[in-house]
Amino acid sequence: MPRFHPLFFPPRRAFLRAALAWPSAVSLSGLGGLVTLGGCGGSSHPGSPSIVPPAGPTVVSVTDRRVKVAHDVSLHVRDWQCDNCRGPTIVLLPGLGANAYVFDGLAHALAPRARVIAVSRRGYGQSDKPLPVRTATQHYEVDTLVADLHALLDGLGLDRVVLAGHSIAGNELTRFAGRHSQRVRGLVYIDATFDHTRDPATGGLPVPENRLFREPVPREEDGASMEAALAYARRTVRHWSAPLEANLRDQLDLQPDGSVRLNTPAAVAAAMETASHSFSPDYAPVRAPALVVTAMPGDIRDIFPALPETLDAATQKDAAAYLRVIRYVRVDDAARLMAALKTHHQIVFEDACHGDFFIEREAELVRAIEAMRWA
Repeated sequence: MPRFHPLFFPPRRAFLRAALAWPSAVSLSGLGGLVTLGGCGGSSHPGSPSIVPPAGPTVVSVTDRRVKVAHDVSLHVRDWQCDNCRGPTIVLLPGLGANAYVFDGLAHALAPRARVIAVSRRGYGQSDKPLPVRTATQHYEVDTLVADLHALLDGLGLDRVVLAGHSIAGNELTRFAGRHSQRVRGLVYIDATFDHTRDPATGGLPVPENRLFREPVPREEDGASMEAALAYARRTVRHWSAPLEANLRDQLDLQPDGSVRLNTPAAVAAAMETASHSFSPDYAPVRAPALVVTAMPGDIRDIFPALPETLDAATQKDAAAYLRVIRYVRVDDAARLMAALKTHHQIVFEDACHGDFFIEREAELVRAIEAMRWA
């Protein structure tokens, strides 16, 4: 495994891989009202929330657990519970490469009204990481991840839950809800793509190539210590935060000489990426009410956070063109996802970065989730 590699911060990298599979426009809540949230905006949502606020002061606690889901695999979960929660249990699944800690902010914000479980899927963080041997994607196919989720709910004694998944986790939401409808009260697709196997429609808009749009490659010294890795991440992420730092720390192992290495083997990362991007979801069996959450970039640094502050004229032109393509693609992708889910519940966050908007804008997202009427 390489000593240090740009994969160490997957939320940004995962966005770059899926950059041309993104939506726009918006509607939310029980009455299907039109809601668009700007960079500093809040919103009131029509209808009555199905997650009832607690009657008095609420004490929230978080517990780290390991739950066995297969004979050789246990998953790490962070379990938020409150003393007088009345809402449905919410299970949070991270994007490609991320782990349970990335939800520390969102989970804590939801926890005063509902039990919240944040999951590190197999292959990441403190969860077990079996190596693929028989095939390139062995142990990491979507059906295996769905089986893990089913076993996890059984192991925690959870009957019916709201599943919320960021980015690539949309695959697991769709497959699980189609196969185990009796276990699902609702679904929250947090900037997830309709189908990663389909080429997005760009409306004929050209996609510009520019060397500055390439992902920055860290130097050897950027992995020389945990502090160096954190410094690199801060330079290449638009909105650094405590959940992102906790997520990063859980991705890296400290070596005897003080350097850091990814704790996800390269073969596992490749297996997960290949399997997740080769899966075509079947939405027909999905019956649970669904909320579609869309992050719309407002400028080029919402897509490429590491770009220099000052851009030359040619790069400014390319950036504007690239942004137009992304926003166009998102309209088509959102329409496909909502039609497939047969839902009119959607909320769009303007001026948002795919990798971390659910951290930066957690208050608005919590209100949107709480406004839903779950089955």
